[in-house]
Amino acid sequence: MGGHHAATGAAAWVAVTASTPIAFGWYEGVTNTGVIAGALVCAGAALLPDADHHSGTIANSLSPVSDVVVKGIETVSGGHRKGTHSILGVAVFTAIAWGLSLLSIDTGNEEIGSILIGPGIMCVLLVAFALKALKITRDTKLLPWTTSITLAVLIAVFAPEEWFWMPFSVALGCVVHILGDLITTAGVPLLWPLKFRSPGWMRDGRGIELDMIWKYGGNLSLPILGDAGSVREWIVLIPVSLYAIVGVVWALLDEMGYDTMSVWNQIVAVFPG
Repeated sequence: MGGHHAATGAAAWVAVTASTPIAFGWYEGVTNTGVIAGALVCAGAALLPDADHHSGTIANSLSPVSDVVVKGIETVSGGHRKGTHSILGVAVFTAIAWGLSLLSIDTGNEEIGSILIGPGIMCVLLVAFALKALKITRDTKLLPWTTSITLAVLIAVFAPEEWFWMPFSVALGCVVHILGDLITTAGVPLLWPLKFRSPGWMRDGRGIELDMIWKYGGNLSLPILGDAGSVREWIVLIPVSLYAIVGVVWALLDEMGYDTMSVWNQIVAVFPG
């Protein structure tokens, strides 16, 4: 489900970049500002593979720009759950993000320097995706634009160095999305445009029936969660969503100067061992 993809993207960003005890902190150099902003950006990036359907959740998230973007992606990728849900799709999205990260304007001002407009544009679009999927902006027309542009401008003005993580956030979000779809019954075409159909003996009942894992159309699936939107999906995504919220709030409190570690130590002391 769209909201769950966004939540897993935000949670993955917190887990990989935050320096708090509840995170791994594998991707170093991201400040608290980057953790907060990046969680929204990565949540939006986790919806990018579904930007292959003109009537999907994110198609109208930032009209009319998102409509044009989605229709273009749908055409190039071959339709819903094809090219964008593959290893090649992740590589292409990441390459586009890297290329846009180099797009800048030299202001000629020594204090301001260059403004990275490429990452700013991506931020606006991805944040709008996330807000739509999380049902924060719902059907409003103005709020997605004002919220997304405000965040992009704030980062550009107060923390322009944060943009270095943009390509990584796009790659991480896309990977998390594909993994999420992989553990549902529909599966994903990981090797698209190559298509390897499962052999007949997997489906005729004469041998081991593995058709739920290797689909006739070539999709691969490990249907741990069952169908999209199942009860199992909700059971898993509730703690994942809470984890993302805790990570973002923790970074926000740290940024505001609160001594979060002392509170954490007190909590840990209550549960010795």
